[in-house]
Amino acid sequence: MKKKAKKNKKKWTPEKAEEAMILGILEGSPDAIGVAVVRLNCGCRKMAAVDKDGEPASKVIMYRDRADSICDKCKEDNGAFMRTTEQFIYWVSPEPETATKKMIKEKVLGIRTQ
Repeated sequence: MKKKAKKNKKKWTPEKAEEAMILGILEGSPDAIGVAVVRLNCGCRKMAAVDKDGEPASKVIMYRDRADSICDKCKEDNGAFMRTTEQFIYWVSPEPETATKKMIKEKVLGIRTQ
């Protein structure tokens, strides 16, 4: 039974290239308690630091791995939310309380958790 519960509650983790970008964002955002990561179906990424109230603690950064620029589709629609494939928040250690994390996820990503 434990295996099943663990499978349903997948913890999103950053890919190697995303990790470097996340650390750079955190370095420039002293008020950040996490970084919202949005992966798009074109391979581009959108990221931004968030503070303890779920407010932006940095500008939104868009990038594409191993590319000089984001794709043409993202240039056109600014990485439309409808093209999101995965999204999560990378939390700074120590992570905030569960209630705070829930509030921030709902506010930033629109994800309702139970």
